[in-house]
Amino acid sequence: LLGQTLPNQRKVALILANYPNRDGRLANGVGLDTPASCVEILKGLRDAGYWVEKIPESGDELIEWLTAGVTNDPEGWQLRLVRQELSWQEYWDYFQELPIAVQKGIRERWGEFDLNGNDNKDGQGEITEISAFPISGIQLGNVFVGIQPSRGYDIDPALNYHAPDLEPTDGYLAFYYWLRKCFGAQAIVHVGKHGNLEWLPGKSVALSECCYPEVALAAMPHLYPFIVNDPGEGAQAKRRAQGVIIDHLTPPMTRAELYGPLQQLEGLVDEYYEAQSLDLSRLPIIRVRIVKLILDEHLHEDLGIAVDDIEAGESEITNQIDAYLCELKEAQIRDGLHVFSQCPQGRQLQDLIVAIARHPGKNRIGLTRALAQDLGWDFDPLTEEFSVVKDIARSSIDSISKLMTREEATEECYTGKYTVGDLVEVLEEEASELVEQIITNSPIAITDYRLPISKTTKQELDWIRDRLLPALQQTNQELTQLLRGLEGRYVPSGPSGAPTRGRPDVLPTGRNFYSVDIRAIPTETAWDVGRKAAEVLVERYTQENGEYPKTLGISVWGTSTMRTGGDDISEALALLGVRPIWDGSSRRVVDFEILPVSVLQRPRVDVTLRISGFFRDSFPNLIDLFHNAVVAVASLDESPSDNPLAAQVKQETDSWLQVGLSQSQAQMRSHYRIFGSKPGAYGAGLQGLIESQNWQDEQDLARAYINWSSYAYSSSSPKGAPEAFEQRLKQMQIVLHNQDNREHDLLDSDDYYQFQGGLTVAVRGLTGKNPQTYFGDNSIPEKPKVRQLKEEIARVYRSRVVNPKWIEGVMRHGYKGAFEMAATVDYLFAYDATANCVADHMYQGVAQGYLFDPDVQEFIQQKNPWALRDMAERLLEANQRGLWQSVAPETLEKLRAIALEAEAVIEGENFGIV
Repeated sequence: LLGQTLPNQRKVALILANYPNRDGRLANGVGLDTPASCVEILKGLRDAGYWVEKIPESGDELIEWLTAGVTNDPEGWQLRLVRQELSWQEYWDYFQELPIAVQKGIRERWGEFDLNGNDNKDGQGEITEISAFPISGIQLGNVFVGIQPSRGYDIDPALNYHAPDLEPTDGYLAFYYWLRKCFGAQAIVHVGKHGNLEWLPGKSVALSECCYPEVALAAMPHLYPFIVNDPGEGAQAKRRAQGVIIDHLTPPMTRAELYGPLQQLEGLVDEYYEAQSLDLSRLPIIRVRIVKLILDEHLHEDLGIAVDDIEAGESEITNQIDAYLCELKEAQIRDGLHVFSQCPQGRQLQDLIVAIARHPGKNRIGLTRALAQDLGWDFDPLTEEFSVVKDIARSSIDSISKLMTREEATEECYTGKYTVGDLVEVLEEEASELVEQIITNSPIAITDYRLPISKTTKQELDWIRDRLLPALQQTNQELTQLLRGLEGRYVPSGPSGAPTRGRPDVLPTGRNFYSVDIRAIPTETAWDVGRKAAEVLVERYTQENGEYPKTLGISVWGTSTMRTGGDDISEALALLGVRPIWDGSSRRVVDFEILPVSVLQRPRVDVTLRISGFFRDSFPNLIDLFHNAVVAVASLDESPSDNPLAAQVKQETDSWLQVGLSQSQAQMRSHYRIFGSKPGAYGAGLQGLIESQNWQDEQDLARAYINWSSYAYSSSSPKGAPEAFEQRLKQMQIVLHNQDNREHDLLDSDDYYQFQGGLTVAVRGLTGKNPQTYFGDNSIPEKPKVRQLKEEIARVYRSRVVNPKWIEGVMRHGYKGAFEMAATVDYLFAYDATANCVADHMYQGVAQGYLFDPDVQEFIQQKNPWALRDMAERLLEANQRGLWQSVAPETLEKLRAIALEAEAVIEGENFGIV
């Protein structure tokens, strides 16, 4: 009907996600300034002839309009405007037409529906006397902007412990019914990754009339602006909610660079190296200042260096700090958020192009590699360790002023020794200057340029000018294709992936992305990455513990599997000592081979997978592959020291036989190494507990995680196997999670703490001690890295969380920028609650950077006072729960005062209260 209806008669609903269900966290959308994007969509609809009655001036004004009415947050709910509603009688008439199984499921979960309203909960968590469901949102002519209802865990927080397959509330179904039948929407647009509709209980594909996404949405055109680097969750929207993806660009990326004390320390380190060549008498003075700054800023904690070692080791510690500063400086972070259909401009565009062009591609080696070759530097800027010292010929740096600042420009004192970190910085700055000239259409005079640009570098620059820049400039296709979809026309398809990890082919955005051929996973490239990552992990663990690892648990997600071609499953297979076999022509995986221990040159590792619900739905072939590999390895006649998996399976089989299981049952249970949530359910069970504060101690968190994770998956039907899962947890030495790109980090999403933190707290809850927690960094496929989780948290904290560059970037986005800060604080707290990985000084740093800085505090107070209050309360909770221990009483008093002041603003200045 869309194509048969004139634009000025079409009715469209724009839906904004909201989790957690607080007013400070409206309009979720990963990497997207969702409110501002919604405004841009409204403008586009108006310009295309749709009747849009009034358009907010900004995303912030849109939020003001929305929060003047009812939202999912029960705070002040009875005082807010109810702009539209669905009577209970009309809902009840609709409800009785639903399939009997659906009616039964909802009534058993939520109790009988009372039309008189005496004991009925309204979906907002409160008992009410009214007889209608309020519909959150605002009508702007023929366009409705609404807030997606909550899943229902906020109504009864105890459900977080035992209800992974929670049926939607009556209020949830009423919302979508109202959109379809009362407002008369002809199309629904869920704006930004991601809402909760596609995660409702039901079948994974080919949904029936009894599956809840189908019940709620019914037959409705559904368009979904979605970040291009997330093929998995986008595929979920396609499979389970009929979604047509309109992929959008990632946020602009930039180098973190150094700031404040880190910048001061870099200057001191430079002075130290200079004094080694010119004036040895200055070294002790500089050394004292370096040590003081390291200790004051707790940098020794980041690197795991004892205070005594800081005092004792001189040049070695200085080299370590120098390398760490280089790593922080070159870290990739987001510079603000993406606004739908808007290409980044100025410095944001320049930095994004460098971030994409840095990595190799088809017939390209990458921009910084090409520049290094031009200079005759014999190292790879993408893979070489920053601490390595290189001898650089004087002739190759004469015209590069950056390097000459450390040395006098005379032959007598020139040493020619530079760390790779310093040289990489030079390459990055040179690359940025070249890209700037391309963007501004300034001619690059190859003969006059200060570097001897080769054919290889010219090829890189031509590619940027002719392919990459035009593709980014077509970002306006995002809105064009959304409007095309709303006309009922075809939206072009395209690939998905991370642009800054060698996938510029996903540009231009605005396409209906596709994912992968699951039969070709893991790919041979992914196997190479996973194999290297496995060896790096084993080497790191062995160095730190003096023995080879025996058991490991790894979280495996469907999204990253699609994005990488199977890095994680490849690493798990490599740790087992198993290699996939590919068909020679199709390159599809057809079998596996077991590698002898003599080839591995190390023992095998007993690996347990905690798979996501989407992985379970999407990759049954990989579940079969891994399970069959486990069974095959367990049957090998190898020593327990070489094959701990076989030894454990034999021991557990005997134990299960002794409690009365048959031989086949005992063997099957002892082979279980793949666990996940119940079929039809998704997640790890911790988000609701953390958000509602409905947990007493870490045992509560452990119990919830185990309850949500204890279904065993194998080549046969899935089975609830909590005892087998707990057995795996009790044996687990290592908990590993990997990240394949730097377009986000582990404090950008609740999924990281839920999966890795959840697995960690579950092990600790059963054994009384933390496992070794590692975080794999596969963002540069040629050289995977692994860090302790505490190291990764510290790295993200320094490079992004308290970095003024990041803070200034999100502050450009008003309400949503404050939202991003509040989310970061929540995830930092939650990771600490589950994995004990956050140092006290990090809480202090967040308080100082977000709440005590007068300019930042004023910004949050004006744009999103709920976020200000929520952050202050979360930090106070960290202290109350014993996570943040070393804190001055006056700091806590300041936090309480900020929370109270924000509360007063919320209540008294019409932020949602009328």
